[in-house]
Amino acid sequence: MNLQELMEDQASLRDVPAVAAGSSAAGVRTTATHGPVAVTAESCFRVASLTKVFTSAALVRTLRDNGVPLGTPVVDLLPGLAPDWRADESLTVEQILGQVSGLRESVDAATVTALGDGDDGLLEAARLVVRAGNERDPGRQWSYYNGNYFLAGSVLAALSGTTYESALKGNLLAPWGLARTGFETPAASVTGWNATTELPPLTYPRTRRPSGGLWSSVSDLLTACEGLLADRALLDEIRRPRTRSGDPMAYGLGWALGPSGQMYLNGRLPGYRAALVLIPDRDYVSVALANQESALPALARLLSDMQQPLTGDDVAKAVDDFAA
Repeated sequence: MNLQELMEDQASLRDVPAVAAGSSAAGVRTTATHGPVAVTAESCFRVASLTKVFTSAALVRTLRDNGVPLGTPVVDLLPGLAPDWRADESLTVEQILGQVSGLRESVDAATVTALGDGDDGLLEAARLVVRAGNERDPGRQWSYYNGNYFLAGSVLAALSGTTYESALKGNLLAPWGLARTGFETPAASVTGWNATTELPPLTYPRTRRPSGGLWSSVSDLLTACEGLLADRALLDEIRRPRTRSGDPMAYGLGWALGPSGQMYLNGRLPGYRAALVLIPDRDYVSVALANQESALPALARLLSDMQQPLTGDDVAKAVDDFAA
């Protein structure tokens, strides 16, 4: 596989200002870039919903380190929300990470953004989520809802005795050496574009960060997935399906699951697209980042072509259709 040639063959990438992609196969990396804006594998893009990979891994690690089962009810770990709890009291950490909570999806981005950027904002966002209650029993049906990850981030913060951001850095980003992954705009950040228009710097509210606030690079995303591959107990827990046969897709904890054991997801924000594919049984991961929101179909095709020699599957439509 020649990654540079695969990128150049994607006609729909020709109008994207900057694309960076890479793969790791048994720890051997290949990276490439494309477009008129010069970037490298170290350049940082908004990765949007790929943040859920980090929130999920950090929370599962923290639960494990503290001897807390994934099946623990969320209300037991966030007792400060108990007076406002209208959700099913049996709702577990596993169910919120697996997007099978059944929560009423009534808390939108504007509402939680209005809570401000104080240290208590995320917990207040979680309070709004559980105050809305359930519309179906937990575990019955998969539905993609960022409110689940407001709760997950709050649990991570509570277990760590600090803010979500500090907990994520201390429990995952620093131990895995992810120096280019974080919430503050880095020096090596890539500007987002909408068609031919350069976008102003994008802010992202703290209250929404557990579901989609990170900057990261191709090199750091490969490192993160190599960290997952090295911790098989963590990886096996995350990739175990929590969905049922009638659900729109198979889903683990923060990842959609493909026909040959692939784990994948995409992310989008104005001016950015990101996509990730991991194949645990082949010790393989690939990632593609672009600074144009419309670039997802091309990124999905690129990642599908990269993994197809390993699995025989065409997963471009699945990666493109993912709910993020």
